[in-house]
Amino acid sequence: MKKLIRIAFKISIALIVISLAAVVTYRWVNPPITPLMISRAFDGAGINKKWVPIDQISPNLVCASIASEDNNFLGHRGFDLGAIYDAIDEHNRGKRQRGASTISQQTAKNVFLWSGKSWIRKGLEVYFTFLIEHVWGKERIMEVYLNVIEMGNGIYGAEAAAQHYFGRSASQLTKRQAALIVAAYPNPRQRDPARPTAYLNKRAAQIQRLMPLMGTIAFDDECIASSRERYDKYLEKRKAAQKRKQNKK
Repeated sequence: MKKLIRIAFKISIALIVISLAAVVTYRWVNPPITPLMISRAFDGAGINKKWVPIDQISPNLVCASIASEDNNFLGHRGFDLGAIYDAIDEHNRGKRQRGASTISQQTAKNVFLWSGKSWIRKGLEVYFTFLIEHVWGKERIMEVYLNVIEMGNGIYGAEAAAQHYFGRSASQLTKRQAALIVAAYPNPRQRDPARPTAYLNKRAAQIQRLMPLMGTIAFDDECIASSRERYDKYLEKRKAAQKRKQNKK
């Protein structure tokens, strides 16, 4: 038993060292492939991707992604507690559960983990999200996210999607085109931003209306600090409101 414990301990330490090395490496080195890309390739899909730095991706796509996927991306520290509280409340009221996964969590899952749902994978997602938030920072997280996320059948990243759907580079995407690409995220292999259905048009229009409300999106220290201050105040107000609600009961 002692020998097994020693072996398990050594394996755990090795896995931690390897994961830390991978996170630190990807702070500067672009991930060449992801588990999802490999999985899809085995299913017969190709791998169409071209890495571009974030300054060659339209700010419209950055804004649309935040507006649709993670309104508090610049303010939270990897996990949007407000969205988690809302998801719990809706679950308790028997309503349809909303997603509370942040862009940071989605990036961690896409780069380091496999698809599927399990407590083990979710726990590892939390671990890797914590690491990339502290090692990479917001700008690198967004850059990796927009280069590895699945945007169609065998299509990964902003540049490949922009070229495939609209025949232009990622830097040239309009607000409408960016909103259409993001609107297809939940099921990108079944939805075509270049030939939008009524639902996709409606969802893209909603995203476009939200985009101006996101305010200034920048990754400098000043913008991040002010975003975190606003987010912390929002959480304090929400906790106070929740406490008042409980007291009434």
